[in-house]
Amino acid sequence: MSTSKIILGTTAGLAISGILGILFAPEKGSVTRKQILDKGCDYADDLKSKFSDLAASITDKIQSTKEFAQDLTQEAKTKFDDAKNDVNSSSSNY
Repeated sequence: MSTSKIILGTTAGLAISGILGILFAPEKGSVTRKQILDKGCDYADDLKSKFSDLAASITDKIQSTKEFAQDLTQEAKTKFDDAKNDVNSSSSNY
């Protein structure tokens, strides 16, 4: 099972159990609704934070891949230029 499915299942389970715990608590309706709203905001903030971390991680990986491709391109260009110069110098010897 993939990690994202496990995280999603765990988060959903925590949210449902939190809401059920609040609903069955012996509090007034207004207090219970406030607690549900607060828990929902907490979960939303946590989800936003995790999404931001994921987006930053993806951005870093893209940047790293881009830099690797640029380095690889530069190395290939240098080797091509060296080979071209070798061919030119070899042909001038004949």
